[in-house]
Amino acid sequence: MQQLPTDSSIPSPGFPTLPPRAPQDKARWRRYLGILLMRISGWRIAGNIPNVPKYVLIVAPHTSNWDFFHGFCAYLVLRLDNSWLAKHTVFFWPLGILARRFGGMPIDRSKGGNVVRACVAEFARREKMSITITPEGTRRKVREWKLGFYYIATEANVPIVPVALNYAAKLVMILPPFFPTGDAAADLPKIKALYSAGMARHPENF
Repeated sequence: MQQLPTDSSIPSPGFPTLPPRAPQDKARWRRYLGILLMRISGWRIAGNIPNVPKYVLIVAPHTSNWDFFHGFCAYLVLRLDNSWLAKHTVFFWPLGILARRFGGMPIDRSKGGNVVRACVAEFARREKMSITITPEGTRRKVREWKLGFYYIATEANVPIVPVALNYAAKLVMILPPFFPTGDAAADLPKIKALYSAGMARHPENF
């Protein structure tokens, strides 16, 4: 298993560009807009996406509606070609049209197994693909994470890229990839240990 990162292993924050093999969008205006928004908000990006054509990206802690804004700014800066899953109820008109334009995929969580199978099939079909999932699944405090992201990565044989929204440091932290072993009970505590309540906008909800 890969060594978990320490603070000293995280590169200096800034506005990185994606490595060549990572799925990316060609529209340069996205990067310019993203950098502008992050400069205004005072946020930066630490770390980078690995140089691989396929991966599952997870984002935590998820305790505020602002999480989407900061994550979306990083998405623009990096020019990610990325799909992201969200509750189907948030894809209301007219925002739903814009959300789909930028990779949004509505899901009905009551049909979780179907979502995993559909995502695995998409990974098999495409030469390049990345997908973003919030494992907490809600802004409220939860006892356990939803494991859909883990099963997708395991069955599609792709790494998990953990991303932390660190409000204390105003950083979107892209941590080194985690390669699942297939033993969720052993792997999940190691992934969750990368995050802390002190990162969250509302620590009491983590």
